[in-house]
Parts: sequence; structure tokens; C-alpha cells
Amino acid sequence: MLDSPIVVRFTMKLLYQNQEFEMNQSFQVSGMTCGHCEMAVKRAVKQLDPAADIQIDRSTGKVDVTSEQPREQLVKAIADEGYAVAA
Repeated sequence: MLDSPIVVRFTMKLLYQNQEFEMNQSFQVSGMTCGHCEMAVKRAVKQLDPAADIQIDRSTGKVDVTSEQPREQLVKAIADEGYAVAA
């Protein structure tokens, strides 16, 4: 039930601390053909968020990122490295 005291206190605490929370996000990135490409994508994301966790499957072009950064900024960081990013 959403009106329980535990949920209300938890929500209030989150609002009070005004924290960012990590989100798991997946991107389809084309143009990665080698290990250097993977490192360039990882480096771009890490420059934006050093604490980000990044998993790349080059064969499918899938890039999974766990980060506090907004999706748009992650897309821009990867695109700025020269890779096409689809949602």
C-alpha cells in the first residue's frame, strides 16, 4: 500500500536528500569494430561519470551503462567520439 508510513518516510527521505540515483540504460551503438573502439566509448562515458559501470558487446553493438548521468548526456558523450547511437 502506498500510504504506509514506511513508504511515506522513505519518499520524504529521498526528497530531502535530493540525491541522484543510478539507472541502467542500454544503447545501440554502431561503428564499433575493434577493442580500440570499445575503449573510446568507455573512456567517453567515464569522463562524464567516473563511477559508471559499462558493459559492451561489440558483436551486437549493445552498450549497457549504469550511471547517475541523464541519458541525453551519455548519448552525446558517445556520439562525440564519432559513433552513431540509437535508443
